[in-house]
Amino acid sequence: MRLSKQVKPISYLKSHAAEVLRTLRERREPLVITQNGEAKAVIQDLESYEETQETLALLKILAMGNRDIEEGRTSPVEDAVARLRTSRSSEA
Repeated sequence: MRLSKQVKPISYLKSHAAEVLRTLRERREPLVITQNGEAKAVIQDLESYEETQETLALLKILAMGNRDIEEGRTSPVEDAVARLRTSRSSEA
């Protein structure tokens, strides 16, 4: 996807808002909005935005896990399973 093909001035957004929203929903591609010839914002449909946020959250979890591994904050799986079993039995 090339953002350079999806660039519109803010005046276009103002006068064609319904069409822009429909296109965003159908194409599921972000749109760059310019003001005075400079890129100022990127808009996208809600579903794409939610997917992006979920992906970022997963990437953050992976990065945190990698950091834990690099810093030696790990434990054998057997210990983790034992802790889970202990906590489950105390809940019952």
